[in-house]
Amino acid sequence: MRNILITLLILPLLALSQSPCDSDVCVVQFNAGWNSTNDVEWLENLKDCEIQYIDIATDTESQAEYEIVVVPTIVVFNGKEIKRFQADISFAMKATEDDVQEVVDEIIMDQF
Repeated sequence: MRNILITLLILPLLALSQSPCDSDVCVVQFNAGWNSTNDVEWLENLKDCEIQYIDIATDTESQAEYEIVVVPTIVVFNGKEIKRFQADISFAMKATEDDVQEVVDEIIMDQF
């Protein structure tokens, strides 16, 4: 009984943290079309990772699955969620390109 209860509690958490990408290291920007003025412009500059954009206004399933409550939100995945960066109250991202690249670099270095 205890194992069943643990499984029922853990499985939903595992489903939420799975990467939407094909590659191991992936950075996803979750935003909404109405907030496009706050798109993270430097995302394309990141190295050694796949980059994806998900519009939660049109993809409400992803919004629910990844529990996105603030836009933009940047999530770094390595098969599962590793790190999340969220915008401030003005819907502007305060994390920098260096902040996100550092997480990607740590993932790459840990693989050696």
